[in-house]
Amino acid sequence: MPELPEVEALREFLTEHLVGREIVRVLPVAISVLKTYDPPPTALEGREVAAVRRYGKFLDIVSAGGPHLVTHLARAGWLQWKDRLPDGPPRPGKGPLALRVALDTGAGFDLTEAGTQKRLAVYVVRDPEDVPGVARLGPDPLADDFDEERFAALLQGERRQIKGALRDQSLIAGVGNAYSDEILHAARMSPFKLASSLTPEETRGLYAALRTTLTEAVERSHGVAAGRLKAEKKSGLRVHGRTGEPCPVCGDTIREVSFSDSSLQYCPTCQTGGKPLADRRMSRLLK
Repeated sequence: MPELPEVEALREFLTEHLVGREIVRVLPVAISVLKTYDPPPTALEGREVAAVRRYGKFLDIVSAGGPHLVTHLARAGWLQWKDRLPDGPPRPGKGPLALRVALDTGAGFDLTEAGTQKRLAVYVVRDPEDVPGVARLGPDPLADDFDEERFAALLQGERRQIKGALRDQSLIAGVGNAYSDEILHAARMSPFKLASSLTPEETRGLYAALRTTLTEAVERSHGVAAGRLKAEKKSGLRVHGRTGEPCPVCGDTIREVSFSDSSLQYCPTCQTGGKPLADRRMSRLLK
């Protein structure tokens, strides 16, 4: 799933390639992708792109004097830029193409989604706050006013495990499964630790890990073409998706805890005092 660093890199890329260009066609291809109907996608056609913004994991393409095209790429969605779009309209079918946006230059982009779970979402709205997912977002963790004091206040009274709290978009915007693993590894903290139980020192360390991990990921992605961002993300991860590999800090074997539709990775030596976390799913399989 694209998270804050990748979506921020897409925002930079699209700012360079879209702003000042005219949208000539917006073509929904998959029935499931468009979540709004008023204004229609045609309301964007004939308008220049004025800006590209990011809200958490949402991308907002702002048309001059018109509506916003807001996109959430979900787990398996992606944006594919094309310097020259194919001639003729795309054909609806079972392929990954969900929506195409064409510019007056002949360039444009496709929104695609792999797999059978179609969660990629596109909204054409008068105000990005009209998108429910945007309206409920918590603060951006890289914003100038997101300081340690504000972070600590968010965690007060949170009875959830810290992994779940970091992923809650209404608490903090933009962090998903991969970067929460990376942040907790950098903070040397168990993903199962209760958020409300953190000491001031632990909160300080977690805040530093949050800011540093995301800032470094954004810097790595800066200037990377849209088509290479997925590979760039994977290459920069130290524990997420690396089950069975040695921890780059201590050399211990990276472990995994599996859930119904996701998994987390961690280093026992760095994060849990050397003790493996219970993996109920794997335990059931081994019985």
